[in-house]
Amino acid sequence: MLTWDDLCNDKRFADLPYKIELNGRGQILMSPTSNYHGHHAARIAMLLDGLLPKGEIISECAVQTADGVREADTVWCSPERWEIIKDETASSVAPEICVEVISRSNTAAEMMAKRALYIAAGAKEYWLCNREGEMRFFDGTKELEQSVMCPAFPKVLPKRG
Repeated sequence: MLTWDDLCNDKRFADLPYKIELNGRGQILMSPTSNYHGHHAARIAMLLDGLLPKGEIISECAVQTADGVREADTVWCSPERWEIIKDETASSVAPEICVEVISRSNTAAEMMAKRALYIAAGAKEYWLCNREGEMRFFDGTKELEQSVMCPAFPKVLPKRG
């Protein structure tokens, strides 16, 4: 069965314009993304860095879950969690905040399944960002009015300029 380390070391996958994940059966999952996807993920990272400066921000963070390795678009983790995962190829424990930007190819059911996987892997919150930059926040049991870990995070990504 293909492992995450095998996939990361295979040069055939080095420059693909896709987000790559690996399910629990060792099958490669590829999702095409568009410019708004990367833009929103970068804006979220910049905002998190300003609002929660004591932690670490990771883009395209690989997380070992009960159903293979999934890649959160943007994550925030505490210094303590960073010490655990910083040298890992796939995080053995999820960062505290895992954020996904919804792509055209994603379904609502898929995004809620990712929520369950990240929470079970140790995330405290799961955030979703849609094409318009509207944010939704979840903990392990319900949708939240705002993030508990970062209450100042906006419900809609602000425009630049």
